Amino acid sequence: MKRQAAELGRLRTGYSVPNKDPKKRNRAVRSETFIFSSHSRDYVAAAAQLYGGQVEEWTPQGQKATQYRVITEARELRAVLPTGDPLSQSYEMWTGGGCARRCDGQTEQLTRRPCLCLAQYGEKWHERGPDEVCRPTTRINVMLPDLPDVGVWRLETHSYYAADVMAGVIDTVLQATDGKSFMPVRMWIEQRTRKAGGVTKNFPVVMVVPSVPQLRQALSGPISTAVALGAAPEDRPALEPGTGGQPDYLAEARACRTAAEVRQVWVRGNRAGHIAKDSDLSAQIQRIAADIDRGVDPSTGEMDDGAPGPDDEGVYDVEVVREEADEPAEWPEVAQPGGGAR
Repeated sequence: MKRQAAELGRLRTGYSVPNKDPKKRNRAVRSETFIFSSHSRDYVAAAAQLYGGQVEEWTPQGQKATQYRVITEARELRAVLPTGDPLSQSYEMWTGGGCARRCDGQTEQLTRRPCLCLAQYGEKWHERGPDEVCRPTTRINVMLPDLPDVGVWRLETHSYYAADVMAGVIDTVLQATDGKSFMPVRMWIEQRTRKAGGVTKNFPVVMVVPSVPQLRQALSGPISTAVALGAAPEDRPALEPGTGGQPDYLAEARACRTAAEVRQVWVRGNRAGHIAKDSDLSAQIQRIAADIDRGVDPSTGEMDDGAPGPDDEGVYDVEVVREEADEPAEWPEVAQPGGGAR
C-alpha cells in the first residue's frame, strides 16, 4: 500500500465567475496571486492571515460539498518538497462521472488500450479542444511550513509549459537527493506570452525552483530536515545591533516588493513577540506597505511613474489587467484595534 501525507488543501491559480449569458457555464479567470482552498476553514484562515485576502465559502464547480477559499495577495510562496516523488503527470479527460481517461501518451491506463486521442485524431491531436481530447495534467504536492499541521497542499495545472518546467526541476532534485530528503523551494506565478499561427497568447506558468544559496547545495545529495525547514544563512533576516538577536524587521520590510510581502514580515514579527500592535515599529512597517501600494520604492523613496518601459531588447512586459479594481489591502486581524495583538 502506498504511503502518502494527508492532503490539507489545494493551491490554485484561477477561479470562475458567472457568465453574462446564464445559459453558458461559468467563465474562467486567471489569478495573479495564489488561491488556497480546503474543507477546513482553519487552514484557509491561517493562509489568509499570513498571505492576505478574505476567507469565503465556496463550492467547486460540479460539486455539492461546501469548501473554503481565499484569493491571497501572495505572488510567491516558500514551500518544501516532501520526500519521495511529489510530482505526477498524465493526460486526462474528466466528465460528470469522474475521470474517463488517464493516459501516459502511449497507453490509456484505465482500459490498457493504445492512446485513444492519437488513434482518433492523429499526430496533431493535442491541437484539439479540451472537450475533444485529454488535457495535460500535472499535480505537485508541497508542504507549507508556516501553516498548521503536517500534510501537503496540492497544486494542479493543465499547462504544457508548466508541465515541462516542473518536470525538469523535480527530475533534477530527485537525481540529487534520490527522494530521501526534503527540499526547500520558491513558487511563483510567472506571466508569459507566446505567438503561434499569428495569434498572441498570454498564459501563467507556476515556477518551482529550489531555494538554496548555491546550486551546489541542491545537487550535493540529501539535505537535513533542519536545513530544509529553516532559512539558509544567506536568507536569514539581518540582526539589528543591540536587540538581543531580534531581526531588523524594518530592513526586511524595505526590501519587499509588494504590500503582501510586508504583511508577512509583520505577522512573523508579531508572532515572535517583537512587534506589538500599537508600537512605533508596527506603524513604520504599515507605512512601508502603504508606500508600496502608492508606487513608492521603500528603499529609495522614489515614486514609480507606473509606465513600464521596454527591456534592453526593446520588448515590453506583458501585463495582466484585472476586470475590477483591487480593494485596499487590510492588515491581519490581529493588527486591527482590539484584535488581540500584543
